[in-house]
Amino acid sequence: MKTIQAIKLRLKETTEPEPWMAELTKDERKGVQQALNSWNRAYERRCDSRASHIEKQQFDISYAPFEGAQVAGTDEAGRGPLAGPVVTAAVILPFEADELIGLDDSKQIPKKERERLAEIIKRISVAWSVHVQSAKRIDEINIYAATRESMEQAICTLPIEPDQVLADAMPLTVNCPSVSIVKGDAQSLAIAAASILAKTTRDQLMDELHDEYPMYRFDKHAGYGTPEHLDALNEYGPSIHHRKTFEPIKTMIARKAANR
Repeated sequence: MKTIQAIKLRLKETTEPEPWMAELTKDERKGVQQALNSWNRAYERRCDSRASHIEKQQFDISYAPFEGAQVAGTDEAGRGPLAGPVVTAAVILPFEADELIGLDDSKQIPKKERERLAEIIKRISVAWSVHVQSAKRIDEINIYAATRESMEQAICTLPIEPDQVLADAMPLTVNCPSVSIVKGDAQSLAIAAASILAKTTRDQLMDELHDEYPMYRFDKHAGYGTPEHLDALNEYGPSIHHRKTFEPIKTMIARKAANR
């Protein structure tokens, strides 16, 4: 009879159900049953991730205007914060992308995993691009228009022109057919990939802004209106990277002007 440790090691090296594992169900040792149950749960998660991956791929393929068409996904990060840019990305994935099993909406994935996936996306993509829209431009034309313009720029700067664009909840005007998909980052693999590139790029930019303006702690809240951020705004006022048309910054600026 094998030791529990030996069984655990063999299970760790096993990725698919094998005949020898059926005997483990008859093993009355608690440690064996715990190890087997743990393996089964992990296997079910892998199966679910694989099924979700295939479903997202098929979703993208369903929009292809012809067999072999290049379908691009585009998404944004940073529409809601009080400071920093909005960042958009566009991605064309290859037809085989098993390395991206587990890819989902960037908000559902931990930071380290997003960074790992971003490197894979950049390495295996047919094409990808990122566009950074400044706080100044956001104030000039409003956040919705600035996000749309940025998405269009991300598409236009792809090194390969796509045959179809899938955008996360944004109607676009580009040089090919495009469709706006509500909650697209949860349905489309290409949009999910774009959301990862947009999010990781913006996080890096906000970390860099933190180095320049440490009093705001952009590294902690990425420019969102947390209590800590609002306290810093009240103490130091807005920086050049804050969005002057967003509340409460707009009111703060108006109040300051009125008191002069």
